[in-house]
Amino acid sequence: MDAAHAATLVAGRGIVGNADQRGRRQVTIINLERWRELMDQLNTDLPTSARRANLVIDSIDLFDSRGKVLRVGTTRLRILGETRPCERMDEALPGLQARMRQNWRGGVFAQVTDGGVIRVGDAVEWELEPTASQALRAR
Repeated sequence: MDAAHAATLVAGRGIVGNADQRGRRQVTIINLERWRELMDQLNTDLPTSARRANLVIDSIDLFDSRGKVLRVGTTRLRILGETRPCERMDEALPGLQARMRQNWRGGVFAQVTDGGVIRVGDAVEWELEPTASQALRAR
């Protein structure tokens, strides 16, 4: 995994140049705080690249976020589920895979609904679901 300061996301496809195009796992995302907690618990300091996720975000809890929409800069990503850690995590550090299986610490996977360029430092926030009255007015 090579770090990048910017990436282009294409709706319905994923990240330009990424191997996983058009599937359900177009973008994988981990939370920096959860990663640091894992490293503290395991008394080590692996870089986030060991997780092999596409995006590392902070200040946003990904736990139980299936179905939510995450805004990254001007792009939108629909979270489809939890990314289950594979045996490669134990290759990086014995015991890491089991620890990552708790509380969605392995991160999430998403599909790109609105593409664009994302950059390090872009705002990241949950898109609020419209209330029932807002949805009725929109019709």
